[in-house]
Amino acid sequence: MSAPAPAQSSLPASATKVSIADYLIVSILLTAYCIGLAFAIHPGHSPSPSPERLIAPMEALVAVTAVVWLLMVGFRNGTILWGVTHPGYYRDYTSHQPPEWVERPARAFNNLLQAPILFYVICLLMMVTGRLDESQITLAWVYVAMRVVHAVIYLGWNYVPFRFASWVASCITLGVLWWRFAL
Repeated sequence: MSAPAPAQSSLPASATKVSIADYLIVSILLTAYCIGLAFAIHPGHSPSPSPERLIAPMEALVAVTAVVWLLMVGFRNGTILWGVTHPGYYRDYTSHQPPEWVERPARAFNNLLQAPILFYVICLLMMVTGRLDESQITLAWVYVAMRVVHAVIYLGWNYVPFRFASWVASCITLGVLWWRFAL
């Protein structure tokens, strides 16, 4: 019995090829992003905002996670019904591998359950302690926006340099949220 053939990408080879120039562009974009964050997060002397304002970005990220979760369930079950995916794959996750695009929503969903946990924790800590300012609220929304961009890239064309850039931008934003809270 031979091993299953690796799943083929649904993209043409030219769309999956990554070059040094791609990562140079990503580096420039991330540098610009960091500079923008540095200017956007200055300490304010205005009264502290209501901690409840952090609930909306948390709800937005939960909504994004729910949409990706539903896509995952739909893709997995739909492709079994259409005969694209063999049900045996979901017994051991090694045999009868489906095409890459079938499991992409599952990987995106898994990704939304990793680092965002730290986002929920920092938001809850800021709400409980009241240690937040307008910049923290803005950073929370920027974090959610970067996670949305990451999920769209992952589910869409899945171009690794852009997906990486959005992931790094979200991690930088999350790090800044924690750093500002710790100060």
